[in-house]
Amino acid sequence: MGTWFPADDAELAAGWRLWLELSDRVYPDPSWDGTPADAIRQVRDLLAACEDIRLSYLAESAQPSVALLQLLQSMPFVASFPVDLWHDDTHPLDVERAELLHGDLASFADHVAGVRAALAQGGGWVELDRRPWGLPVD
Repeated sequence: MGTWFPADDAELAAGWRLWLELSDRVYPDPSWDGTPADAIRQVRDLLAACEDIRLSYLAESAQPSVALLQLLQSMPFVASFPVDLWHDDTHPLDVERAELLHGDLASFADHVAGVRAALAQGGGWVELDRRPWGLPVD
C-alpha cells in the first residue's frame, strides 16, 4: 500500500471519512438474509460511500492528491471480482459456496485493512486502531 499524508483540510477530511467508512462494512451485518447477493450489498454500499467521498473531495480540492485518489479508486477495482461474481446470487449458501464467498470477502477485507493502515499512518490515527474500543484516550 502506498504512502499518504494529507496536504490540506479537504484531504484530511476525505481521508478521515474514508477511514471511518472502511471500519466495519466488509462483512455482512446482522440484517443479512444468508444469500451471497445480500452479503455483497454491504460491499456495494461501501463502494457507493467511497464514490461519494471521491466526488466530494474532488469538488472541494483545488489540487487533489493522487495518493488519496488512488486509495479511493483501488476499492472498486479490488471489489470488482467478488461483486461481479456474487451480486445476483440469491440462493441460500451451502457449505462449499459459503467458503468461497468468505474467501472472496476475506481478500477484499485484506485490501481494506491495507487502505485503513495507510490512512491511519498518514493521518496520525494509528493509535485509534490499537486501542480497545470503549477505553478512554489518554
